[in-house]
Amino acid sequence: MSRRRMGPLLLASFLFLLALSDVSPASVGNPEDYTADEAERTASENIVFDDYRGKGCVDDSGFVYKLGERFYPGHSNCPCECTEDGPVCDQPECPKLHPKCTKVEHNGCCPECKEVKNFCEYRGKTYKILEEFKPSPCEWCRCEPNNEVHCVVSDCAVPECVNPVYEPEQCCPICKNGPNCFAGTTIIPAGIEVKVDDCTICRCHNGDWWKPAQCLRRECLNGQTLS
Repeated sequence: MSRRRMGPLLLASFLFLLALSDVSPASVGNPEDYTADEAERTASENIVFDDYRGKGCVDDSGFVYKLGERFYPGHSNCPCECTEDGPVCDQPECPKLHPKCTKVEHNGCCPECKEVKNFCEYRGKTYKILEEFKPSPCEWCRCEPNNEVHCVVSDCAVPECVNPVYEPEQCCPICKNGPNCFAGTTIIPAGIEVKVDDCTICRCHNGDWWKPAQCLRRECLNGQTLS
């Protein structure tokens, strides 16, 4: 009776041992396999490329060209001819770029201007082409097609007074009290005789306001002119 109870247990143990015996040593890992993988990686890192010197030329993409064949070494290079000494490339005379060019592309043998500045800069401000403006009351300016600013400054006449003033939004100084001149330290109007003190009469020079006034001093006694 005990043999019948032990039968299934012995059968299970037998099946377990049989399963273990089917495991291959390769599935666990063979040290020789790791050595082969390492050798393969080392060989790939030590690849020696063909030497084309004197036989051909290679471009940036790895394409090989025969001697005498024309090709472009790179995206922005000039065309070259493959020689025994290597590529001999054309050196054309490229057109000059616009001095106001703001965007240059190097997609071919010569650089190309793709965008030209279409405005002017003046004292930190920008203006459109042909736009006229006044940066100050005395200046009239215009943005020229060549992106340069040309200005004209007002030519003011010389004021006929010794105390000209500048009014807001006016370019040239003005004589608010009319023409005048100096009589000593006193400013007197032009065109008339002016008694600057009890004994002195002065008059401005005609048209020569910058000159001191002509003055005539008479003998006086107690503020009375002596005849």
